[in-house]
Formats: sequence, C-alpha cells, structure tokens
Amino acid sequence: MAAYDYNNTDWAAIKRLSQWYSGDIHDVLDGRGPYGYLKGISQFGVLAPGQVVCGPVSTVLYEKSSRVGQPQDVYHGAIDAVVKGGILMVDSSCAEGSGTGELMSSGAKTKGAAATVVNGTVRDLAEVRKLDYPLFAKGMSPVGVSGRMEATYFQTELNIDGVRIRPGDVIFADVTGVVVIPSELVGVIADAADELGKNEVVCRQRILAGEDLQKIWPVGKTGGPV
Repeated sequence: MAAYDYNNTDWAAIKRLSQWYSGDIHDVLDGRGPYGYLKGISQFGVLAPGQVVCGPVSTVLYEKSSRVGQPQDVYHGAIDAVVKGGILMVDSSCAEGSGTGELMSSGAKTKGAAATVVNGTVRDLAEVRKLDYPLFAKGMSPVGVSGRMEATYFQTELNIDGVRIRPGDVIFADVTGVVVIPSELVGVIADAADELGKNEVVCRQRILAGEDLQKIWPVGKTGGPV
C-alpha cells in the first residue's frame, strides 16, 4: 500500500480526543465501518490514573518463521522510524511467542512512541512497567519469537478480528480498552466525542447533585439527557 505521510496527521483532533475515554470514542464511532474496538486487547504496561494514549498508527505484521537467532530487522526498523507521539500496532498472532518485550519497549519509548499495542502476547512485564511505558496486548507469555515467527511487513494494512487498521489510522487506548479510528474520520469523531463528552459532564454534575436518573433520562427519550 502507499506510504502514509504523517505530516497529514490531525494532531489537533487527536489532542481533543485525548480529553475523553474509550467508551465515548467507541460510542461515536460505532456503526461507521470496519473500525472500532480491538476485542481482548487490554493494558499490561503502565498508565497513570485517568491517562489515555492517542496517536497515529505504524503497523507491523509477523509471520511464521523457523529462522533462529537472527535480528528482527523489520520490527527494529519500525521502531526506529516511528513518528513521535505515534503508536506501534503489532500483529503477532500467527504463532506462539511474545511480539514485544522490555528491550523493544525501551527502544519505542526512546524514539518517542506513545504506546505499543500487540495482537498477541508480550513479555518482560516487570521491566516494561519500570519504564512507565504504555503497553497493550491480549496476554503475557515468557515465550520468545526466535524459531517461531518474525516481523515481515512494516506499514501494511492489518485486519484484527474484523477491525481494519491502516498506517496513519488513529488508536485510542485507556484502561478500558483499545479503539481504532480511521484517519479520514478523526476530525468528525473528535467533534462527536466533544459533544457527547460535554453532555456527560452535565449529566455527572446532575447525578452528583442528587437528581433522579429517570429525570435526566426520561423513559422513551432517545439521545442525550433533557
């Protein structure tokens, strides 16, 4: 596929999205196409209370390989090339083995990546957590990749459980989960999330003031509160 020009990234919209939470983002994204929630992928690295990560994606795809003891050239190159504030999306689901660990997380953080998201397992979690680096995955395992698989494609389209992820699409992740936003809709989703989020702020204030929920959301009412 054609290389994505990260100079086209809508950083202003990404900053606006970062005010909200994954539930808000998914609510306004739901039904807009083959994007959305990455089922089963959750937080394994460190997030401060209330912290979210949001940035443009660089993708890495692993394939089965019996090659032993050789450098992971493609993955190393992807880390070296990651845009500052970007998120590495690694699909290592093709075989048993952890798609990233402490050394690769150290490299990603040093290069300015905001997080790494792995469709597969990760390892070295004690060391990764010392880095204060956000890492998301489907699970953890001490098993390495040597002789099992290797990264073969960088900046290729991924399809993870029916969710399409292209270089330059935006990932939003927090303690609840990981959501993918198509690059061409980032501004639209930010607008919708702003509206939803502001409504929720008002609802929260009314709830904390002791108002009945049935008054805030009357039976039969659709959409936001009254």
